[in-house]
Amino acid sequence: MQTLNKRAPGRRKKVFFNKGRQVDKTSLIEAQELLSSFLPLKKDMLIEYLHLFNDKYNALFPKHMRALSELMKLSMSEIYEVASFYAHFHIMDEDNISVPDVTIKVCDSITCAMNESEKLYHNIKLKYKNFRVEKAPCMGRCNYAPVVEVNHNHILNADNSKVLKAISEKNFSYNNNKFISFEEYVSKGGYQLFKKILNGDVSFDNMIEIFSESGLRGLGGAGFPAFKKWQFVKSYKGPRLMCINADEGEPGTFKDRYYLNKDPHRFLEGTLVAAKLVDAQKCYLYIRDEYYGLIKLIEQQVKILEDKNIVEKNFLEIRRGAGAYICGEESALIESIEGKRGLPRNRPPYVAEVGLFGRPTLVHNVETVYWIREIYEKGGKWFSSYGRNGRKGLRTFSV
Repeated sequence: MQTLNKRAPGRRKKVFFNKGRQVDKTSLIEAQELLSSFLPLKKDMLIEYLHLFNDKYNALFPKHMRALSELMKLSMSEIYEVASFYAHFHIMDEDNISVPDVTIKVCDSITCAMNESEKLYHNIKLKYKNFRVEKAPCMGRCNYAPVVEVNHNHILNADNSKVLKAISEKNFSYNNNKFISFEEYVSKGGYQLFKKILNGDVSFDNMIEIFSESGLRGLGGAGFPAFKKWQFVKSYKGPRLMCINADEGEPGTFKDRYYLNKDPHRFLEGTLVAAKLVDAQKCYLYIRDEYYGLIKLIEQQVKILEDKNIVEKNFLEIRRGAGAYICGEESALIESIEGKRGLPRNRPPYVAEVGLFGRPTLVHNVETVYWIREIYEKGGKWFSSYGRNGRKGLRTFSV
């Protein structure tokens, strides 16, 4: 039988050719230098690469998107449709446009609006005409309303004088020295559960028994029992993956930020335990871009775990959101990690079966994994003893 799909004799394989305006040499060199530590380039890292350009130049210029298109062997339309989906990318129409070095964002969520953020916005807009001043959706700091972001520094209980001080002192970054350190966490029994699971002292069945009794559910909104998630994901043939959803974007919600900020290693140990229970090959931590300072904090703590040989290098990979509320939905989040627009998938199949990169995927919320160590140490009955109206367990509300 003759095969119809064979290429005709002498016919060459199609070579990528970037249509439209061609990239200039200077922009190509700039792009190569910026991306040099990320070689080989991967399609699923597109959003991370866009962040690099947006951070460095405070905008996405056509010349750099053309360079990225050529280096990644993607069309300009593929680059543009992803970049334009996410609100935190400032796309320029022309290359020769001057952009300000400082971007000021004023939160306009209902909590900040009730604390006169609209008035503050107009005052800032009037005073800083040479800066980029814009409104932005909820920044996850509603307990400190109103909030203003100056580059990557969030000013809490903001007013005109605090904004002026940040700009005058060029205080554009985030600093947190009040979290529980690795040393302090380990001194109080931290990572002992993870070690027991690695050594086989605590089995999958042991954990299922404890957590089925605890009543711990997914605390991102859906409320699906955590132990059942582990069973479902593990029932599918590997390799399996895991994702952490730290993209809380609902106005008035900031519980995940609170836990990440306060006790990052309790969160990380819970993540590693859950990943090991389903034999995940890799775990992605998707953190919203509004928590840029927390992203840096978690990066530092993951590096400590790698240096201490608690986790192998690159097992935990942090992905940075880009200002898309919809990515709080698990399948949209997975699309975003794959370097695409964050559009929810049709279901079935569910992500437990066909998730990230087509593999069975465990998706957990920050608070869900945060409770894992304490439930193990105190027992399932301890956790289930809390709750009202027939419900079991605890959950955190942002007040």
